[in-house]
Amino acid sequence: MNYSVVKAAGYVLVHAPDMIIHNGTTQTTERILNPDSEYLKNIKEHIRTYEEAVNYLPNQVYIGNHKPSELKEYQQPWYDKDIEDAKRQGKYGEIMPQDEFIGLIKIVDVFDLVKLTKEFTKEVKEKLEAHPLIKEDLISRLKEGEEIDTIENLVSNQGAEGIYNDGKLVGCVKKAHDVDENLNAHVLYENLVSKASGVLSALNLLAKNDINPEDIDYVIECSEEACGDMNQRGGGNFAKAIAEFAGLTNATGSDTRGFCAAPSHAMVVAASLVQAGTFKNVLVVAGGSTAKLGMNGKDHVKKGMPILEDVIGGFGLLISANDGVNPVLRTDIVGRHTVGTGSSPQAVITSLVTEPLDKNGLKIIDIDKYSVEMQNPDVTKPAGAGDVPNANYKMIAALGVKRGELERTQLNDFIQKHGMEGWAPTQGHIPSGVPYVGFGREEILEGKINRAMIVGKGSLFLGRMTNLFDGISIVMEKNPGKVDEEKGVSEEEVRNLVAEAMRDFATHLLGN
Repeated sequence: MNYSVVKAAGYVLVHAPDMIIHNGTTQTTERILNPDSEYLKNIKEHIRTYEEAVNYLPNQVYIGNHKPSELKEYQQPWYDKDIEDAKRQGKYGEIMPQDEFIGLIKIVDVFDLVKLTKEFTKEVKEKLEAHPLIKEDLISRLKEGEEIDTIENLVSNQGAEGIYNDGKLVGCVKKAHDVDENLNAHVLYENLVSKASGVLSALNLLAKNDINPEDIDYVIECSEEACGDMNQRGGGNFAKAIAEFAGLTNATGSDTRGFCAAPSHAMVVAASLVQAGTFKNVLVVAGGSTAKLGMNGKDHVKKGMPILEDVIGGFGLLISANDGVNPVLRTDIVGRHTVGTGSSPQAVITSLVTEPLDKNGLKIIDIDKYSVEMQNPDVTKPAGAGDVPNANYKMIAALGVKRGELERTQLNDFIQKHGMEGWAPTQGHIPSGVPYVGFGREEILEGKINRAMIVGKGSLFLGRMTNLFDGISIVMEKNPGKVDEEKGVSEEEVRNLVAEAMRDFATHLLGN
């Protein structure tokens, strides 16, 4: 069968210190319920500089400058350890500073809702002109800017959401409707942040993998935001909006939503569309969330730590027609958390991991790497949530023992060999399986592994529509070579047949 392939991956982070204070849900809620709290008074002392965020090992792993396996070489916690070779640019993407990102938010705004001061506009325009991916057609969208008095009036009297940098008001997002809550300034700010970080993800994927934007014909956006108005609250379409600014002139697209599991759903959908021949190149992309910034900030501050949830995440994956080289996505090895699965940890892992393997005659140990919820334990452990990836690996290993595929004494060895330390920021959908896809693709191409399972899980009950859990998984595997559709034989099988024939012929000659 001619499966689709993972052709490219891109990952970006945006350092957003002021957005933690003004846009993170934990902080905005605290400001309403307890405006004089010690937490709000002390929060600025616990916010990292851009240089500190760049110098953070998990962030360097996320953009591809270090491998996930290197995390084991450093004792946790990681936030107090320096990385000597830390860089803004990585193999897969970049870490953008907040001021440049604010400029990008203005660039991707097509309804003139974002207003920036003249002074800030001038400063950020100069910086973005030096950015290798922000071309002149995008830079030209940064106009002269507004007087600070105009910005202050919009924020104080007209319902605009302030935009801050270095503690100063440098702009705002206007509301787009007088009564529609879906178009108020706060929601529009969140959506523009998601759009801008999605655009940045797409631009990095294209540039760092030498992809022609015109070759992409479909986009699936899979973040946790929803754009629409009072008549269609989450109608979309982020995908088309991102494609416009990434220069994907031949693409259409749509949004896929599934809370944290959405990226894995999107991978399965993309793989199926390409395999069916409907599209040749499908971009799966997602921007990040301001709401999740500083989500566990209170626990971090209590323990004297920096607030580690200070970055907005984004990613892009290019799923393409089989080229005989890149890893394939096995659409016949897909795990599903169905309506009848149940919500116990064992039931969830069984449905996502062992059931699809059983259907294809595979064992748990036949998957070289499992990419689960790759949340950074530096963030989750101080908040009492433990080491999320490790907990998943323990459950998978326990099922292996129960099924007789592992000895009990092999539990820890399994986790070490088939698992990984988490490194992704807690941006909801961002950690769920997809952070490893770029690394997994590379390791398969290098012959280090043969198979990886990408597992996404989600919490549907957050929407108050159902108490159900959710999840989906798919296996990424070494490419056996393109299949000749008429003969149904892969290139590798042809090579093996030729080699076998040559051996038989040589044996025949020697025998005579």
